[in-house]
Amino acid sequence: MKIIKIGTRDSELALWQANTVSQLLQDLGYETQVIPIKSTGDIVLDKPLYELGITGIFTKALDVAMLNKEVDIAVHSLKDVPTKLPYHIEQMAVLPRATTLDIMVYKPNGYNLEKAEVTLATSSLRRKAQWLNRYPTHHFEDIRGNVNTRLRKLNESNWEGAIFAAAGLERINLKPETFINLDWMIPAPAQGAMQVVVNKDNDFAKEAVAKLNDKNTEICTTIERQFLSTLEGGCTAPIGALATLVDDEIQFIGGLFSLDGKQKVVIEKSIRLAKMENIGQTWAKEVLEKGGREIMDNMNRKG
Repeated sequence: MKIIKIGTRDSELALWQANTVSQLLQDLGYETQVIPIKSTGDIVLDKPLYELGITGIFTKALDVAMLNKEVDIAVHSLKDVPTKLPYHIEQMAVLPRATTLDIMVYKPNGYNLEKAEVTLATSSLRRKAQWLNRYPTHHFEDIRGNVNTRLRKLNESNWEGAIFAAAGLERINLKPETFINLDWMIPAPAQGAMQVVVNKDNDFAKEAVAKLNDKNTEICTTIERQFLSTLEGGCTAPIGALATLVDDEIQFIGGLFSLDGKQKVVIEKSIRLAKMENIGQTWAKEVLEKGGREIMDNMNRKG
């Protein structure tokens, strides 16, 4: 029987994701092999993500491995994946979504966010911008590495806390007791979702992986990624989006922020599922018309 070779980054979280997909495929009767591959984003840790200037920094090495037929499929955190996939690579499954929440992990001696001088850590412009919109006098340090490394850096630092995606910490049982849910923060498009991509000419792998797709998660993340793509986002712009499916209605919140958090355009929408075609694009254009274009122009001028 054919073995489905599963490409993944080699962090603990990425391996957890790949092994989860591996087990699901084995449960369906397929043979699998997990093959770890280092990404540029995992190797270059001394620069902020937005300074590296590479779209798909965590996915490119896996794309190359797939196109070279070294692996049959690849598993990604969907929020890390460029909205335009490389030629010949196709999304075949999005797994049921975990929590979309961001959390602030703080030191065991507590925190006081009402202080003027508070220092937190994140590598995300989206998290930083939304936090500064609420707490404009706080400061941020850049923090890179996998979640294990970032937790260690927090413990060794003089920062009050650091911001993480709750799903990543929960998946590998690293979520500490010292955290607060940031339920006011709009998550990254597709946060909490796992994607499986396949080489377009690999019919065997495509048929297998398609059985793992969760339609509701696919619908919601597609809308969020349409929104992101239309706003020309990625690692360089603070953009949040969350779509949820309630019965046959899509409920959506999306936002674009200036880097310093002083400006924002946030919209909340709902629409019947039957009318969802290209709706993420429509809502992104509304954000641009309501002041988002000015925010993007200012960022591009400064960049």
